[in-house]
Amino acid sequence: MKHLTLLLSIALLGSTAFSAKAGSFKGMPGLQLYSLRAEFAKDVPGTLKQARDFGFRDVELAGTCGLAPERFKELLAANGLRPIGNHFPYERFRDDVEGIAREAEALGLKYAGCAWIPHKDPFDESQCQAAAAVFNHAGEALARHGIKFYYHVHGYEFQPHGDGTLFDLLMAETRPKYVSYEMDILWVVFPGQDPVKLLHKYGRRFVMMHLKDLKKGVPTGSLSGSTDVANDVALGTGQMNFPAIFQAAQRAGVKYYFIEDESPSSVEQLPQSVRYLRDLRW
Repeated sequence: MKHLTLLLSIALLGSTAFSAKAGSFKGMPGLQLYSLRAEFAKDVPGTLKQARDFGFRDVELAGTCGLAPERFKELLAANGLRPIGNHFPYERFRDDVEGIAREAEALGLKYAGCAWIPHKDPFDESQCQAAAAVFNHAGEALARHGIKFYYHVHGYEFQPHGDGTLFDLLMAETRPKYVSYEMDILWVVFPGQDPVKLLHKYGRRFVMMHLKDLKKGVPTGSLSGSTDVANDVALGTGQMNFPAIFQAAQRAGVKYYFIEDESPSSVEQLPQSVRYLRDLRW
């Protein structure tokens, strides 16, 4: 493993980008640090070094492991990791957006995101509209600090609504100037939606993307927003049509791509996923 990660680090340095002419993934994606949550629970500095050794440079945070933002930023910098965004709880966007702004500034973030809307099942129109109002307010408040708000799609938003879904309503009710989106492709495919069609439909509203793969044979169509974490598999070994997704994402102008692997085998699977992206052509 040590030899493999070293080779990946040397061969794949660079920023997250797409090469339109070559039809290939150029450089390294980012990493959603939640992928290494089990390792962080044991050793925060060592796990950040591990992320660096895998070859990653850009990272998306899922909290600061109980450390002060300033201290966590120091550890990121010591390992050559650049924080792009962080997921904060919905309640803080509703009740403490200025506190989020201060924490985001202390971490040096460009983006502050929400990954889950607390809701009673099924997610419905009133809950959707309430969330849209929170997002609009938070996005406008954060913009005054030079920070951009984004919402991470999680699957339950695709409840049927009118001629479309509640996700369409959420898009319609949120202001593009203040509210952007992060497409987690597993949480689009698992509820039975098509990432390519969504990227074509909403284009530049999507500024970020979580790269995941769903285990072959797992049924789709669930609006639960939940599946066994073991269903996260190494990129290229599951159900995703990555060439088509990347083509659409490139046209849509997605800016940041983060591998997120929630499986118990993420440490073993991450090098496989990076190697797959390195070799992928479309």
